[in-house]
Amino acid sequence: MSVCPSAVETSAPLAVLGSDVTVPLVTGGEVTYAALDYAASAPALRRVWDDVAAYAPYYGSVHRGAGYLSQLSTDLFETSRKDVAAFLGCREDDQVVFTRSTTDSLNLLAAALPTGTEVFVFETEHHASLLPWEQREDTRVTYLSAPRSSREAVETLEKALAGRDGGPALVCVTGASNVTGELWPVRELAAAAHARGARIVLDAAQLAPHHPVDIAEADVDWVAFSGHKLYAPFGAGVLAGRADWLREARPYLAGGGASRKVARRDDGGVDVEWHTTAARHEAGSPNVIGVYAIASACRALSEAGFDGLVARERQLIATVREGLAEVPEVRLLSLFGDDAPRVGVLSFVVEGWNSSHFAAALSAEYGIGVRDGLFCAHPLVRTLLGSEPGDQGECGAPEAAPGERSLNAIRVSFGAGTPDEHVERFVRAVKELVRDGAKWDYRTEDGRCVPAR
Repeated sequence: MSVCPSAVETSAPLAVLGSDVTVPLVTGGEVTYAALDYAASAPALRRVWDDVAAYAPYYGSVHRGAGYLSQLSTDLFETSRKDVAAFLGCREDDQVVFTRSTTDSLNLLAAALPTGTEVFVFETEHHASLLPWEQREDTRVTYLSAPRSSREAVETLEKALAGRDGGPALVCVTGASNVTGELWPVRELAAAAHARGARIVLDAAQLAPHHPVDIAEADVDWVAFSGHKLYAPFGAGVLAGRADWLREARPYLAGGGASRKVARRDDGGVDVEWHTTAARHEAGSPNVIGVYAIASACRALSEAGFDGLVARERQLIATVREGLAEVPEVRLLSLFGDDAPRVGVLSFVVEGWNSSHFAAALSAEYGIGVRDGLFCAHPLVRTLLGSEPGDQGECGAPEAAPGERSLNAIRVSFGAGTPDEHVERFVRAVKELVRDGAKWDYRTEDGRCVPAR
């Protein structure tokens, strides 16, 4: 691996780190790496990295330090909270809680549910929003079957909610699928939830990097997303929304920062008065740099303007879809059909190919990074592939040799930092691989398909 002396010119509207990285090809030579796995982790914006680098010399502890750098860091941390709230269109009384990721955010919310809450979640969700709810023994979870249209999604939820017997309820839904990229009818689902006295949380991990997210306009109760999908470095996330359930719940973590006052009792124990603000669920020293990076990314996307970003992304989506449509062996995976609006996330299978083999060839022979597997959305991918529940398959681990059928798919994803050339190279590579086959031999090693030595 090497890095060119200077950044290559790209047609992407936002500059990202890694645009000048070159990688070796098994067939000889090197090529600029085409990062087309944004749905897993988007590259950090250069602006975000520059902002973090500018702040790094002034790094200090937050909230309780008397020194200048501590006060500066505290101001930066809390200003970042306001920037994120503005980016999300938060209501005046909403809380913005900083977490480690979308997964952490939704587990936090699951821990904060009132006793006896019934949760409704579609089987199409990413595991981050599918799995946290059953960790509570006092929570009942209703899993809803995969709908085949936006209207069916709303009707399915309305029917499920009509049968509930009162008490607290929560609906969890994605804004954009991490498998198909399709946009979900969030506002309509929120209306259906609220009409039956339920609340709704939006998993915006795949939506926020591509489309504006407005909590008030969408009328959702909470939004969760990750910094590393929003062009910021790993390690920070957000849960934003209604304060009451969060304020009344036990702190997500017990420790310094979450407690307002701690005193010994006569019986030897301790009495604790917990914060009622977002600090209640932010115990310990926070990831100030991660939080600042998220806020920087939010500002950069807002200033770039989502109208232009969305319009360009639609062009890239059209390029991929039209190119793949010319290859009869390729089948795109979709719930809502070809006309459904979507973000830059598309998954497909290729007739006669093991998906892991195909992805390995894209990397080794063309310098293109995509993802293969079940994308941490096993029930959805199984539904889209028409598999039986007992069929083998797991994230990133091919169960069959190259050329044999296996239960996995290929995902290509892109965004505001993707040059046109990367998408064009991907389409060309798919056509050449299907037409001519791989130029190299591949084998499975440690659960991955890799070039044979």
